[in-house]
Amino acid sequence: MRTARADPQKQRGKGWRPPTWMLYLAGAAPGVWLFWQGVNDRLGADPLKELEHGLGEWSLRFLILGLAVTPLRQAAGVNLVKYRRALGLLAFFYALAHLLTYVVLDQGLDWRAVWGDIVKRPYITVGMAAFLILLPLAATSSNAAMRRLGRRWGQLHRWVYPAALLAALHFLILVKSWPAEPIIYTALVIALLVWRAARRWLPRRALA
Repeated sequence: MRTARADPQKQRGKGWRPPTWMLYLAGAAPGVWLFWQGVNDRLGADPLKELEHGLGEWSLRFLILGLAVTPLRQAAGVNLVKYRRALGLLAFFYALAHLLTYVVLDQGLDWRAVWGDIVKRPYITVGMAAFLILLPLAATSSNAAMRRLGRRWGQLHRWVYPAALLAALHFLILVKSWPAEPIIYTALVIALLVWRAARRWLPRRALA
C-alpha cells in the first residue's frame, strides 16, 4: 500500500514553537536595555534623542516582522501566525514608549510645544499619524474584540499597512544624512506591501 507523502511546507510548519510569552519577554529586552543605558549615561552625547530613536526603531522593526508573517507562510511554508498579534502589540508598545519619551522627557509635558512640533515638523506629523492608526488596532487586538467586531475587525486591522508605511516614512525623513538603515526599512515595508497587493490582485497562476 502506498502512503501519501507529507507536504514539505506543512512539515516545515510543524514542530515545537516557543510560547508567545517568550516572544513578549524577548521583545521587551531591547527596551529595557535602552532605558538601562540611558539611566547609566551610556547613550552618547545626546542620550534622550538616542533613547527616542532606539524605541521608535524597534517599533518599526516589530511592525515589519508582523507584516512578514504572511509572506513567510506563503513563500516558505514557515507558519508564525500565532506570533503576529504579539509582534503587533510589541510594535505598539515601543511606539507608545517612543511617544512618551518625546512628550514627557523631551518636551516636559509642554503641550503647546508638542502641538507646535506636530504642525511644523513633517516627520512628527507623519509619526503621530502612524501612532494614531496603531492605537485602535492595539485596543481591538483581543479575541473578544475580534468576536465583537466580526468582519469589521479584519477591515480595521488592514490599517496596519498604511501605519507601517507612515512609520517608515517618519524614520526616513527624520534623518538628514540618509544612511542605509531607514532606506532599507522603507524598502522592506514597500516590498511587503507589494507582495500583499500581488497576492490579492494577480491571478494565482502568475504567482505559482
